[in-house]
Amino acid sequence: MSDASDVQGAVDGELRLMHPVVRSSRALALELLDPEFVEVGASGRRYTYEEMIAGLPDKPGSSADGPRYEPSDIRGVLLAPGLVHLTFETVFAGRRARRTSLWRKRDEETGWRMYYHQATPVPPDTA
Repeated sequence: MSDASDVQGAVDGELRLMHPVVRSSRALALELLDPEFVEVGASGRRYTYEEMIAGLPDKPGSSADGPRYEPSDIRGVLLAPGLVHLTFETVFAGRRARRTSLWRKRDEETGWRMYYHQATPVPPDTA
């Protein structure tokens, strides 16, 4: 695989995780989150894999008729074989956040899975 296809695999997973159908399904989220997953949310709270799988269907962005994450400027870098770093920005319900995630691929069967995610709120007056 090329660097570009590895990065695209991670981007595809990131976009899937923002989709309400995936967010509302623990089974689909299990396919995209690494068992060693950790998140530091925009609130500063730390989430484990177990907490995220249990709570994702109730989190914002999980309802088909509610607000959706609007990602922009997604960039990725292959850090090492099987490890991609993504950075991007989202708008959700009028609030901006800068985000970063690490995606890892242990084998072809499991594919790309999010290993780490962090969100940082962007103040309204920031360019």
